[in-house]
This record gives sequence, structure tokens and C-alpha cells, in this order.
Amino acid sequence: MNAFFNFLEKVLLPPMTKLSEQRHLRAIRDGIIATIPLIIVGSFFLIIAFPPVPALAALVKPSILKILFPYRLSMGIMALYASFGIGYNLSKSYKLDPLAGGMLAMASFLLTNLPISTKDHGWVIALENLGGAGMFVAIIMSIFAVEVLRFAKQKNLTIKMPKEVPQSVANSFAALIPAAFIMFTVWIVRDMLNFNIQEFIMDIFKPLVTAGNTLPGVLIPILLVTLLWSCGIHGDSIVGTVARPIWLTLLDGNLAAQAAGKALPNIAPEPFFQWFVWIGGSGTTIGLVLLMLFSKSKYLKELGKASIVPGICNINEPVIFGAPIMLNPLFMIPFIVGPLVCGTITYFAMYFHMVARPYILPPWTLPAPIGAYLATGGDWKAIILVLINVAITTVIYYPFFKAYEKKLIKEGLEAEQAEAQVTA
Repeated sequence: MNAFFNFLEKVLLPPMTKLSEQRHLRAIRDGIIATIPLIIVGSFFLIIAFPPVPALAALVKPSILKILFPYRLSMGIMALYASFGIGYNLSKSYKLDPLAGGMLAMASFLLTNLPISTKDHGWVIALENLGGAGMFVAIIMSIFAVEVLRFAKQKNLTIKMPKEVPQSVANSFAALIPAAFIMFTVWIVRDMLNFNIQEFIMDIFKPLVTAGNTLPGVLIPILLVTLLWSCGIHGDSIVGTVARPIWLTLLDGNLAAQAAGKALPNIAPEPFFQWFVWIGGSGTTIGLVLLMLFSKSKYLKELGKASIVPGICNINEPVIFGAPIMLNPLFMIPFIVGPLVCGTITYFAMYFHMVARPYILPPWTLPAPIGAYLATGGDWKAIILVLINVAITTVIYYPFFKAYEKKLIKEGLEAEQAEAQVTA
């Protein structure tokens, strides 16, 4: 096990740590995370429009279009919000004006969409490209816009105003030349050359989205997250940096299908992992905490009492660092195997339509059965699946827990005996 830990520390951790600290990926992560409040609240309007109770569904049916407006203008255009967030955070990391970076990023993304002339409503932009389907386009165009802004500043290709001019006005004029370059470049490529930037970028990333919806696409992130946590590295933040755009694209596909009254196409958006795999936190540790409550070891029992309430809310740092689980060969195996089993069971349960696929993003601190019920739009079988996964992971943890418990009790008795000999 020591050799294995050394291997992880020397081979896996350095590149993964560098990846999580990479400037552009960090900006992408922070920019997308900033949209989560809008995504959570906006997606709940789908439950209002399509309630799981037939009597309520019939009652709201005449008003569905009006009920869905908040969803379409929040979750439905999340890539537009994300473009500003990404541009803002990337500019901030370069010590550029973050407001200018956010504005240029959003403008660059919007320019990849061609307005359509309609007889009744004038010029309009299709919302479908501003949502999850356009997330990768938003990422690329945001990075492009900020890099142009940075290049212009480095080469002094900016309009400098006298010191007496307010800073906000000076910043606006400093972004004038970069804005002109960005707008003219995108205009020439998209409009004059008729090159569909949206379609080109989406085609490049389509294999990633497709792969993320397969069983290997489910198990690989789970494996990486648990391996990193086992070594004391926050696996969710590192893996999520790369995977979250894919998960949100899958979630948007399900939301769009639900709003259109169609079958949900995707199995593994982010709620799949949150409510059916990370029950109690990374490593599905709620089962381990339940075992600790009845431990013969005084330390483990007290740790279980301290960890149960945070665990129910999917916060498991107390047990990860308190047991500890990280760098602990006894707990590392169930910490990795348990979530992989949960991911496999849940994938096939949804693949064969035994449980509804998730399309809502409830707050992650809800107890797992409630979160799963809401995420699937009110499918009671989701609650049963969560309880099955908890039971299975508890069984997986049990022999390792008993071995660790026995070890702690033995060490405690030996410590008492040594103390008694010293006293005598």
C-alpha cells in the first residue's frame, strides 16, 4: 500500500494538481460555478410546470409557457452568464480590468450567434445556442476575448487617458481597441465568410459529451475523485473543473427535453453523481458514519456522532480527516469501490428506465433521498435507489470498519496497560 501511495503521489498528483491550478481551467470553473444559483432556481420552474402529481399537472397545463419563462431566461441561457463569469475571472487572474474582460467575453460569445429576422418580432436570437449546448463555445470565445485584451495591454495597443479621467472611463477606453479587434474578427469569420463557429466548436466537443454519458464516462471521474481524496487532495474540485462543462451540457439536454415533453436523453448529468453516488459526500461515506455510531471504539463512536449531521448534508470532511480516510489503506479500498458500485448500479437502473433520469439541480446540502426525489422530478423510485446504494456501501465498508475498530481498541488497551505500568 505504501508503494501504491507513493505511486499516486509521484505520478498522479503532480499533473492533476497542476491541472487544477491552471489559469484558464480555474477561470472556467469559477465562471461556471457562479451560474449555479440561477441554474438551481431556474430548473425548479420545470417542477412547477410539470409537477409529479397528475391533479396539479392538469391545473398548471394552460400556463406552462408562462411558468417556463424564468427557466428559459436562467438555466436556458446559462452559457451566456457563464461567458461573462469566465471572462471576468480570467481577466482578474491576469490583473486586467475584470469588468471589461467579462463584457468582451460575453460580446464575443454573442457574436457567434446570427440574429434571425421575423415578421412579428423583428430581430431575434435563438436561445438554444445560449444554453448548455453553447457552453463549450462560451468557454472558447471567452478565453479568446480575454487573451486579445491581455495581448493588447502587453503591446500597449490601448488608448490611454489622462490621470484626471475617472478609472472606470479610462478602463472603457483601454478596452476599445481590443473590442474592435474581437468584433471585427468574429464578424468576418462568422458573417462574411459564413463559417459557423458554434457548429464547429460543438462538433469538436461532441465526442466528450457523448463519452461522458457512457458507463466508462461515469466510472472514470468517480475513480479519479476518490483516488485524489485518498491522497488528501480535494478530488471534486480538480475533476469537476474539467468535467462540469460536460455534466452541465448533459443536464441542459435533459432540461430541454423535459420542457418539450420528450424523453430525457442523458443519464449522467451532475445530479447523477451528487444524489446517487456521493451520498454523504465523496466516497459515499454516510454508510461508514452510520457504522461509527454503533462502534465499540469510543473514538469512532464520538467521531460518528460529530459526523452524522454534516454527513446527512453531504459534508464529509470530518470523517475524511477524522478517521482518517486519506492515506489510510484500510479505508481507501471501500472509499473507492463503494462509489464505483453505486455509479454502476445507478447507471443501469437509469439506462433501463427503472428510475427516472435527473434533470433538476437541487441544492447539494439536501439529504440525498430528498435531493434525488427532486432531481428526478418526483420519482419515488429514486429514493429507493438511494437507500439501496447506502445499504450496499455500508456492507462494503463493514469489514474494513471492523478491522480498523479492532486495531484502535487494541491500541487503546495497550496504551492503558502502558500507562498503568508507568503509574505502578
